[in-house]
Amino acid sequence: MSLEAIDWAQPWLAPYRAIGEAAAHTALCTSVAAALELGAKPASAPTFVPQLDLPAGRAYEAHIFQTGTVPTRDNLHDFFNGLVWLAFPETKRRLNELQAAEIARNGVTSTRGPVRDALTLFDENGALLDAPAALWKALAARDWHTLFVTRRALWSEARLIVFGHALLEKLTAPRKAHTAHVLLTPPSSSNGGGPEAFDDPMLARSLDAEYLAQKPFVPLPVLGVPGWCVDNSAADFYNDPKVFRPGP
Repeated sequence: MSLEAIDWAQPWLAPYRAIGEAAAHTALCTSVAAALELGAKPASAPTFVPQLDLPAGRAYEAHIFQTGTVPTRDNLHDFFNGLVWLAFPETKRRLNELQAAEIARNGVTSTRGPVRDALTLFDENGALLDAPAALWKALAARDWHTLFVTRRALWSEARLIVFGHALLEKLTAPRKAHTAHVLLTPPSSSNGGGPEAFDDPMLARSLDAEYLAQKPFVPLPVLGVPGWCVDNSAADFYNDPKVFRPGP
């Protein structure tokens, strides 16, 4: 699928649309790296460079850490990665720092280890939720009926942001089974920075290797979110144990 096929009206793209729609149009005439360099850029954002700038044999995450540049291919995956870098530069930089520290400590091996596994999971497939406590409780318990049916009205007070760029790529062709890994953080009604709801520097400061190694995530099939799929207005949408799996 190409950049032209992105449906910017989809709700999960709302936090990225202001920058992303124009960048996608520009990339069609130049490159993804060049398009991400144009327009308003946070001071803490990295420089996006062509993939060819990554030397052969050098680990991608280590290269970003050492140079402050992000090698970028002309595809959807790297385009969405760039958009998340622009929206959450401090958080992405913190994830990169932690990846680079693990690579420096253990090298690049066939298995990443628990810290790098968790970092990659969040970076590729993570999501952030700002919601009332009742929704958090139901989500943590994987009580889907309570989360999406009984307490449905509470979603008007909630915000979900898809952070993972691989998940954003998948959602260009939405499927019911597409599932985010929501970072478990205490609910807050005053967290006000970042796209829609989250403070980027605060989120970055909250991430540490020991905490992430515990994989503090809970799965959330994102098309279950009210307003994110027209079919989920019917309660029986959630009666699908292959997607809305019971808790452990």
